[in-house]
Amino acid sequence: MKNIEPSVITENVARLCIEAATYIENDVLSCLRRAMEREEGLSKEIMQQIIENDELATREHVPMCQDTGITVVFVEIGYDVHINGDLYDAINKGISKGYTEGYLRKSVVKSPLNRVNTKDNTPGIIHVKFVKGDNLKITICPKGAGSENMSKVKMLVPADGIDGIKKFVLETVTEAGGRPCPPLVVGVGIGGDTEKAALIAKESLLRPIDDESDDPDANKLEKELYEMLNKSGVGPMGLGGKTTALAVKVNLYPCHIASLPVAVNIQCHASRHKVVIL
Repeated sequence: MKNIEPSVITENVARLCIEAATYIENDVLSCLRRAMEREEGLSKEIMQQIIENDELATREHVPMCQDTGITVVFVEIGYDVHINGDLYDAINKGISKGYTEGYLRKSVVKSPLNRVNTKDNTPGIIHVKFVKGDNLKITICPKGAGSENMSKVKMLVPADGIDGIKKFVLETVTEAGGRPCPPLVVGVGIGGDTEKAALIAKESLLRPIDDESDDPDANKLEKELYEMLNKSGVGPMGLGGKTTALAVKVNLYPCHIASLPVAVNIQCHASRHKVVIL
């Protein structure tokens, strides 16, 4: 049995919050560079500016975007792990510490009705899963409103089929236009029920940018959606071009015989997320 102190969780969450806001993943940066080579004219200039911004953020240790997001946290706890305290409290203390010491914008309000800011970006959105082993894996995924506000869930019916899914994804991305700061990483969750589809869509954003689904049906759909979205003409920052999506990630889950839940979770070109394994 591995024992983990809450203070260790707090310190690591604080560090990850700062790193997720300021340091772009190498695979994402490489993908942006490849996309820039395909562009011409204005869209190429926009891609150059996006890359320069991300490189500057890393070099100067400042946020890539002024919207440092609401903090989404995915936790995988091994069955052989014991936490000597309150996991949720430790995570939220880490978020508070990271956003305060990192001078990151505090974007969370206590109630969606009274809109009073909590002043430390807590509480986070915390998802916990138990797995085999003796590790504690924590993934920090800040979501800004520009991308999250463009995400959608729709309850299709089985008769809508693959074509209905494609239509919904395409409509979601094209209607969003430049608001979520394309080029995008588009997460698609299909199956389960309303909340499960939304959850697996968001989880798909944590996959490496060049990762492809092991499921043959999901893999085929990822490729088809990627091609479709990049022919949409939305382009970098919504001003036209060849690259609307850097990647499309499809996650599947079993569902009811009479249902076809579909969720689209949109992430901006920075694809912010950081991981620690304790």
